[in-house]
Amino acid sequence: MRNYTLTVFNRSGEKLLDETYTAASDDEAKEIGTAKLEEGGYLEYTHRCVTPEAKLILFHR
Repeated sequence: MRNYTLTVFNRSGEKLLDETYTAASDDEAKEIGTAKLEEGGYLEYTHRCVTPEAKLILFHR
């Protein structure tokens, strides 16, 4: 299992969410991250999810 970090920002740049979670693969991490965004109502906010090596796997601006 690896740790992934999901961060959400509002238009002024303030962090609305900064959460780390574990997943077995990048694909699973995308699914979990997308579910967390949907659950929090953050899909249309600027967001990113990165791997432990700082590889961007989810991004919306």
